[in-house]
Amino acid sequence: MPRAIWNEAVLIDSDDTITIEGDIYFPLESVNSGFLKKSSSTSICPRKGKAFFYDVVVDDTVNRDAAWYYLDPGKDFDQLKNRIAFWKGVELRQ
Repeated sequence: MPRAIWNEAVLIDSDDTITIEGDIYFPLESVNSGFLKKSSSTSICPRKGKAFFYDVVVDDTVNRDAAWYYLDPGKDFDQLKNRIAFWKGVELRQ
């Protein structure tokens, strides 16, 4: 089962993943929300829309903006709605 791990904590494991442009997206409702803290950071992708970020926090160690999601993805990326992806050292395992 695919999972995202950081600082030895399993943030999420789910068979319901999709891969778009090399990034693995998990269902947002399946993530262990105790490890996420909303960030004020955002970015814009001309095709996917505005991305919002979460900091990943494990044992008081913060990985800033290590997860992102699209609240209202562009029309060609509807499948990203309610999904989250990770980077910045978050390990993705099968």
